[in-house]
Amino acid sequence: MEGLKSMRSAPVYTCRIRHLSPLVRASTLRYVKAPYRNRVSMTMSSKSFNSVSASIHPLEGSKLSHSDNTLPSKEVLDLWRNANAVCFDVDSTVCVDEGIDELAEFCGAGKAVAEWTARAMGGSVPFEEALAARLSLFNPSLSQVQDFLNKRPPRISPGIDELIVKLKAKKTDVYLISGGFRQMINPVASILGIPSENIFANQLLFGSSGEFLGFDTNEPTSRSGGKATAVQQIRKAHGYKALVMIGDGATDLEARKPGGADLFICYGGVQLREAVAAKADWLVFNFKDLINSLD
Repeated sequence: MEGLKSMRSAPVYTCRIRHLSPLVRASTLRYVKAPYRNRVSMTMSSKSFNSVSASIHPLEGSKLSHSDNTLPSKEVLDLWRNANAVCFDVDSTVCVDEGIDELAEFCGAGKAVAEWTARAMGGSVPFEEALAARLSLFNPSLSQVQDFLNKRPPRISPGIDELIVKLKAKKTDVYLISGGFRQMINPVASILGIPSENIFANQLLFGSSGEFLGFDTNEPTSRSGGKATAVQQIRKAHGYKALVMIGDGATDLEARKPGGADLFICYGGVQLREAVAAKADWLVFNFKDLINSLD
């Protein structure tokens, strides 16, 4: 590592916050050589961050025309209760926002980027194409990303913290698998007590002057099928007998395949993508359903 800088900053609280813990945010910058020259990528440290619980009301199952998979079969329940590992999507699942949409809105390009996100999550365009197109609409600088992280702490979905605590109590390993960026996901992981080695996500890249260069295409989650690849790598590395994927998008559904996830649970409490929900093994609108089913 050629250079190291550190930054501490206090959060700016917003009216959307239900409760906060008086914890401190910290981040580091690191320089990376290949494949770009003089680039900087910002990563969050594993220290504590502001715990923010969003005040939202999950969508109701009555809004879905096909609701037969809202009642899990015995086989699905058995797999869920006996899972050795659970992998969570982050945007619109663990968190109530789509991170890239929030960052784009902060940088003045929210509407255009949100339209691309809807197409990507619905599976109508290749993920890598949508990711590159969204970023090109606003080209966030390092200083903009830092400012965003300082002023907009992550908003956690209701019940997710309790669910993860319960899974850990059962000795179930928990992972975050995201097409979003580590810069925004590391604070979430810290809030939920998930180690950095259990995060699979993309990385924004910056030049030595803080200019946007792109994203690390070596990350499996930077391309279509990447979440499935990440889940397969996790399963192979640890030899899990039963693994569950929970998310809201087409890229999460892709993780259910041989050698990957045995079970896909669609969380529709923030965004209901009907084409994805229809193919899920279990559709839930509230994490309380998953919590209670573990008893």
